[in-house]
Amino acid sequence: MMIGLLSIIAIGFFLGMRHATDPDHVIAVTTIVGQQRKTSRAALIGAFWGVGHTVTILIVGSAIILFNLVIPVRLGLAMELAVGFMLIALGLWNVGSFLRSIPGSELSVDSAHPIIHSHAHTHGELIHTHTHAHTGQAHMHGGGSNSLSRMDKMLGRVAGYQFIRPLAVGIIHGLAGSAAVALLILASIRDTRWAIAYLLVFGIGTIAGMMLITLGIASTFRAVGNRFQSFSRQLALATGLLSVGFGLVIAYQICVVHGLFTSNPQWTPH
Repeated sequence: MMIGLLSIIAIGFFLGMRHATDPDHVIAVTTIVGQQRKTSRAALIGAFWGVGHTVTILIVGSAIILFNLVIPVRLGLAMELAVGFMLIALGLWNVGSFLRSIPGSELSVDSAHPIIHSHAHTHGELIHTHTHAHTGQAHMHGGGSNSLSRMDKMLGRVAGYQFIRPLAVGIIHGLAGSAAVALLILASIRDTRWAIAYLLVFGIGTIAGMMLITLGIASTFRAVGNRFQSFSRQLALATGLLSVGFGLVIAYQICVVHGLFTSNPQWTPH
């Protein structure tokens, strides 16, 4: 009995860590972590993603295990499509941040032709840029009127603001993957108490794995950013474009290949 329980704990934990390395998970958190300076904050982002993922895995997975629920095909496809839309939105957020960080061309220093450039600023630990115009002795901030900049400035110091996105992203990922995890457990563990315990350990492993991933990503961004600021911005752009591309691929697979909007949709939980 004890050996069986220890085996479930060990297998669940390490499979949870491996689950954190799925491409859509890594791409999603990379688009968020790339805007953080501190590795400790990055680890918290990973933890909040993992908590959101674990909560939905526990709720939905336990319901499937305890009540033998069957998720309709269209609902399952719709949950996976939500992941694609989320990746597209996160990618566009990063691409927009990159475009706002591009320095403007220097025209002259007189009043008729101001010099336009941009600087990076932080609100809390969130990094973004403002565009500035120098006219003689004047120093004007033009980018502050941007709605995203205003939101960052207003909410950037609120403790929970920076962790809402990874929590929401983790919840969506958990919804999309809960059916597959629960069905896998049902196929191998007949005792419902052990099956739910496996879900919990699996979630803890996912949290630990994502914290390690976000720590590594943030350390890389920080090391590269400190030496090559322009390369760091380009890397953020690349992650944004990758996120958009991956999200479009998922949307194509769900809508076209699996026929979400057809009369005979096909879905295999994974």
